[in-house]
Amino acid sequence: MTDSGHWLALAVALAIGAVIGLERGWQRREVTEGGRVAGLRTFTLIGFAGGITGVIGERVGPVLVPVALAAVAGLLIIGYRRRLRDDEDRGITTEVAALVTFLLGALATLEAPLLAMAGGVITAAILGFKPRLHALLRRVDATELRAILQLALITAVIIPLLPDQGYGPWGTLNPRTLWIMVVLISAIGFFGHFAVRLGGPRRGILFTGLFAGLASSTALTLTLSRAARGQREYQPLFAAAVVMASTAMFPRILVLVGAIQPSLLPGLYVPVAIITVVGATATLVLAFGARSGGEGATGTPMAKPFELQTALRFALLLAVVMMAGEALRRYAGDAGVYLLSLVSGMTDVDAITLSLSRMASSGLSATVAQQGIIIAAMANTAVKLGLAVGIARGRMGWLVGAGLGSVIAAGAIWTGVTIWQ
Repeated sequence: MTDSGHWLALAVALAIGAVIGLERGWQRREVTEGGRVAGLRTFTLIGFAGGITGVIGERVGPVLVPVALAAVAGLLIIGYRRRLRDDEDRGITTEVAALVTFLLGALATLEAPLLAMAGGVITAAILGFKPRLHALLRRVDATELRAILQLALITAVIIPLLPDQGYGPWGTLNPRTLWIMVVLISAIGFFGHFAVRLGGPRRGILFTGLFAGLASSTALTLTLSRAARGQREYQPLFAAAVVMASTAMFPRILVLVGAIQPSLLPGLYVPVAIITVVGATATLVLAFGARSGGEGATGTPMAKPFELQTALRFALLLAVVMMAGEALRRYAGDAGVYLLSLVSGMTDVDAITLSLSRMASSGLSATVAQQGIIIAAMANTAVKLGLAVGIARGRMGWLVGAGLGSVIAAGAIWTGVTIWQ
């Protein structure tokens, strides 16, 4: 690192200590001078010391960092023991924060000043949110705690262990991809549970539908369709959320295309706008019709925060559809982009959207690429309609059928007109 780089790193180390020290000093601002183990000045110096240690460590060897860290820890232990004589507070948050500050200061000198600064801001935020975090702990019950741990387990532990390559017929089945869908479905159910708890049934379900559309509207459709079978009084709300999530998928397509091939956007603005308006109108109609949804209900919608079995069944269904789609593509003789879009869109819109966008940059007609993207989105919407009708049944199936049916009709009319022009 150059001298100018060292100066920048040391400035970042100072800033990290000051940010964390500001929060710690404010929390104990009522304590008399000299009564705090560490405050604004001490934390700033600790961050600076970490930066200096990192700079010196570049020359004398990396062993200096753990040695200096042990020395800082020793000083903090002495201060903590002295504090216990005058204060009944046995918490060690400030001492741990001081050690983190030192390490972040050292990290700033190891070619990662931005990462160190981000770590400092996150540390200060965690420390400052103490009342809210403690209030959250008081509101979380044993079932929700297990759900948090289970979701963390299937995400952080299992995903890295799964191979990222194709198996089975034609290499169609990718274990990691399928398991990511399991995690996604579980996460949507988990998010929906807490959204309902915080915002109530109506706002919580609709809020979940809106943001699930940015991740996986298919996963949301499956989750709510399963829930609707045992909670029929909430079916109108579930239907509105499904149509909302499916509608949110179309603006997301524009973002993906814009990132890969912006030249395709002009031809997609009109169909996406038309479909989005139709879907948004259907959502409003369903949401308005469900304004009294849940009255007289005896249960809470999305009461279970974690349902792994549902997610596993969807992954199995996805695997079957993926193999069937690949078989159709191969044995139909690869009938072209439209057939590929139709088959691929049944399982995943993002993949075919990105593929056609790349193909448009290497010779594929822009019109064909645009039509293929819309066809894929319509196929995906039809799959969600089928899931809702086949799984939820009853009133939700009819309501989703009406809402998504209007979306499919709008897309089909545009596609038919443009293809025959």
